[in-house]
Amino acid sequence: MKKYRIIDSHCHIYPDKIAQKASDATANFYELPPSLDGRISTLLEHGEKAGIDHFIVQSVATTPKQVSSINRFIAASVAESGGRFTGLGTLHPDSEDMAADVEEIISLGLRGVKLHPDIQKVKLDDYRMLKMYELCEGRLPILIHTGDKRYDHSNPNRLLPILDIYKNLTVIGAHFGGWSIWEEAWKELAGRENFYVDCSSSLYAISPETAKELIHAYGSDRVLFGTDYPLWTPESEIERFMKLDLTEKEREDILYNNTAKLFGIN
Repeated sequence: MKKYRIIDSHCHIYPDKIAQKASDATANFYELPPSLDGRISTLLEHGEKAGIDHFIVQSVATTPKQVSSINRFIAASVAESGGRFTGLGTLHPDSEDMAADVEEIISLGLRGVKLHPDIQKVKLDDYRMLKMYELCEGRLPILIHTGDKRYDHSNPNRLLPILDIYKNLTVIGAHFGGWSIWEEAWKELAGRENFYVDCSSSLYAISPETAKELIHAYGSDRVLFGTDYPLWTPESEIERFMKLDLTEKEREDILYNNTAKLFGIN
């Protein structure tokens, strides 16, 4: 099989002492089987087996007090990775000084922001989120967990007003723009110039034919490969992706080129 350059655009990492607990909590939230342990060493071990060259690492703050410590942990992990990691920061809607949090993300050399409205229990179009978008617009891309048929925090109706208002805000909708509502999401979101998607936590639940349709609906130049480690093993996600009936250029763009361009990875 051809050797591809691969960037995993969606990896959650945690300090070793809390990694297993945090990983299990996420799996429980999605009613999924127990996952990998969320440790950096485990990500690198499985990533090497899967042939992944680079990882976009992130975590999510569930309280405002966690924001700075998480961002410093991610930055330190990037610094210690030997060039294998690019980091995203986190923000929280109840921060006392959102501007300072954004400036810290930039000063730490992090390349974007990760949000999870369903876990952070905030609607994407809540008034508390608007300052965040304003501060990130034109400066930091935002990777957002999108979609959940059980809730109404991050579904297309919440995201569309943000894409309409903040035209220069780059948004990446995780899970093909709508976890558990994949086809509904693309019908609402495809064609937006400031919107990208990743394929994480999706290929286990949809057919290869549906995945191909979603890629072509959004455009293969707007889809990023991601595993959602530690929910899934990098090996299993690469295997699922390689079963898709795509052209060589589509594979190369999704596996590497699109993510490298968005986050400035050489």
